[in-house]
Amino acid sequence: MFSLAVQNDVEQVALRAARAAGKIHLRRLSRITIDRKSNSIDLVTEADRESEAAIIEIIQRSFPSHAILAEESGASTQHSDHLWIIDPLDGTTNFAHGFPQFCVSIAYQHRGRTRVGVIYDALHKECFTAEKGHGARLNGAPIRVSSTPTLGSALLASGFPYDRRERRHFYLAFWEAFMTRSQGVRRTGSAALDLVNVAIGRTDGFWEFGLKAWDVSAGALMVEEAGGAVSNMDGSALDIRGGKIVASNRRLHGEILEVLREVWPEADRRHTSSSAAKPGET
Repeated sequence: MFSLAVQNDVEQVALRAARAAGKIHLRRLSRITIDRKSNSIDLVTEADRESEAAIIEIIQRSFPSHAILAEESGASTQHSDHLWIIDPLDGTTNFAHGFPQFCVSIAYQHRGRTRVGVIYDALHKECFTAEKGHGARLNGAPIRVSSTPTLGSALLASGFPYDRRERRHFYLAFWEAFMTRSQGVRRTGSAALDLVNVAIGRTDGFWEFGLKAWDVSAGALMVEEAGGAVSNMDGSALDIRGGKIVASNRRLHGEILEVLREVWPEADRRHTSSSAAKPGET
């Protein structure tokens, strides 16, 4: 049995860890050191590594038997019913350029169900929290998704995966479709912030390919606890490792899914045509 008292203890540890990471973000912002991962557009900074180490230390001090999945260091070896999923710096490319859209995202799962989420934007002093069954909050005040009724009056958000240079025609087909069916589409460069923007009603919907568990775990809980909906792009229950997320204020969810279904064959055709035209592009 998972008790509310344990959930509250977990949230307090997550908050301490997120604030520690946020302090590192602000300290490192004026002296950024950049490395590259698997390709030229997938960056990692000292702030990523340092903030992840600080988060893990705080969690392990309170819950030494819990398992951890973190973006930079990967998964811990221990097996546990308790799993922390960490993105120490979501929006690394923004951070590396001094663009003010980045945050830390921490989620806690018990037996595969996300129970607690914390997303902290230290630069703007915004701390989003959610507990399963107990709502979502910004700096302690309850938040709620928008009441926008139709896609035509909606503001959406999205992003592009790291293979965007190779698969640009595929991804741009969806961007073009939503751009022409909504009031606008925004790209912040931080999926965690995109999700909390849906949760607080700043945007009405979000879709993105290629995201990882640490990108979406906390934010998906925020959206649900704020009254919104999250799913895979085929409408099935969200797989945080599936890389095909849709989030909305719930009213628009069906419309967003319908556009994705409608555009998908054309997106595949564009990608196939561009690959055939340019051997070596995948």
